[in-house]
Amino acid sequence: MAITRIGNPALADVREPNFRNIIINGDMSQAQRGTSTASVTSQGYHACDRFNFNPQVGTYTISQSTTVPSGQGFAKSLKVDVTTANASPGASTYVILSQRMEGQNLQYLKKGTSSAESLTLSFWVRSAKTGTYIVEFYDSDNTRQISKSYTISSADTWEKKTITIDGDTTGAFDNDNAGSLNVQFILQAGTTYTSGTLNTSWNSVTNANRFVGQVNLADSTSNEWYVTGIQLEAGSVASDFEFLPHDVNKNRCLRYYEMMADGRQDADAVIALGFVYQTNVISLAYQWHPKRSTPSISQSSGTNYFRYQRDGGTEDFDSIKIYIPNANTGLIYSDDNFTGTDDENGWVQINNAAAYVALDAEL
Repeated sequence: MAITRIGNPALADVREPNFRNIIINGDMSQAQRGTSTASVTSQGYHACDRFNFNPQVGTYTISQSTTVPSGQGFAKSLKVDVTTANASPGASTYVILSQRMEGQNLQYLKKGTSSAESLTLSFWVRSAKTGTYIVEFYDSDNTRQISKSYTISSADTWEKKTITIDGDTTGAFDNDNAGSLNVQFILQAGTTYTSGTLNTSWNSVTNANRFVGQVNLADSTSNEWYVTGIQLEAGSVASDFEFLPHDVNKNRCLRYYEMMADGRQDADAVIALGFVYQTNVISLAYQWHPKRSTPSISQSSGTNYFRYQRDGGTEDFDSIKIYIPNANTGLIYSDDNFTGTDDENGWVQINNAAAYVALDAEL
């Protein structure tokens, strides 16, 4: 039986595959760690999920911002705000915002073969600091990289940028859950990385050629840099940003980091139901989202940061412990300054506004 197509025949066979965006949380909508982190001077994940910030000079506030390009569908952006400037950084310094991607998610790019796919990166950016900026694509499996420049032309104005790179016929990505490709937005770079000629084709890493021409965002506390709508996709054409449902986007982030409870957002947040397994041990019934790899526990701890709420009373303790045999299951329990009656039922909750507990499997 013939199928009759309704509408424009020229558009009838157009397909846009789901999850074409390799970047996770490119719309900056997920921020499990909180919406703002001040006094950032060292590498880590702050505010928006999946984006790692590595400052080797200066001090910054990293935040999830509501400043967004008008009429584009975005509600959030990531903001880098310089709070302590450095106009004369050392030769070997840099400031980088990056996302790292698993090799097993990149196999369809056919890197290392004659059929290697081109990649196109598109994003919206805004800064008070105009001039040339660098984006680097770094293959950590084969120590290869390619850099491209873009220009912020007008201060404090949202601009959309599109960058296309050729496929790399040398060096396949490992087919595993470790980091293979880093997309890196450079915000400052010393002469160690800027003294050569910008490497605009895939090559083995030569530091002097990586970030040539990069402006120094860190040179004034008047400077800030916003980004949103980051999309990386196979091919040489940028498609419209792929907006995912909130729950889908969050689940993708939970593979790498899961905030179990955060007193900074809810001072009485419940972590899980549990029972006293034996003296000094509460066993908690918490089922976490499957992780990229066996996670570690991330928490703040202090005197009476956590509370066991039971029938007829409470018991406070200082920290959470965890036994994790693999990426999907484990046992969460209390520290050793807890006392209780065997088999007594209750729940564990936050007992201090500074307390939080999370599972971390970031790349």
